[in-house]
Amino acid sequence: MPAEDLRTTVVIPTYDERENVERMAKAVLSVPGVKLLFVDDNSPDGTGEIIDSIAARDERVSCLHRAGQDGLGRAYVAGFAAALEDGAEKVIQMDCDFSHNPEDISRLISEDAELVIGSRYVSGGDTPGWPFKRRLISRSGGIFIRTVTGMPLRDPTGGFKCWRAETLRKIDFASVASAGYSFQLEMNHRAWKRGCSIKEIPIVFT
Repeated sequence: MPAEDLRTTVVIPTYDERENVERMAKAVLSVPGVKLLFVDDNSPDGTGEIIDSIAARDERVSCLHRAGQDGLGRAYVAGFAAALEDGAEKVIQMDCDFSHNPEDISRLISEDAELVIGSRYVSGGDTPGWPFKRRLISRSGGIFIRTVTGMPLRDPTGGFKCWRAETLRKIDFASVASAGYSFQLEMNHRAWKRGCSIKEIPIVFT
């Protein structure tokens, strides 16, 4: 596929994911028009080396090697910056453990919004296998966040998203302070405060 047709970059942080990266790369690259950027935090299990071997076989795959663990948020910031510098028009963020289904990538890309969130808690979304207590805590957290911030999202901490490149620039993503999982909330809040169009679509989170 010509480079000009590869307009979406999927950014996936990794740490000790050697069992998943080959399967994940194959699944992601089955989606037309995408590149895949892994951001590896110097995984001691050799994940980074495996990704390099995948990249040597397929030019759509690359790996950003970081010196060590610095938080999920910082990994995404580094990955987003690299994707935009490479010319991505849209950027997908997702996990490497298949809790986010790569088959849903096309659905996120196709939606007409500045930020598209794969939501566990809109109609059609689900979290199969979760015990009742975990579902209760997660849903209660979402209600609390909506109440405190006023942000009208059903799944404000979800990590499966599609950003337009101009949206990331608009919210000044590089200045986001959160390093851990609160990064998801801070990014969403910035997009909402800037008046960006946000759409939640249902996903099954396993």
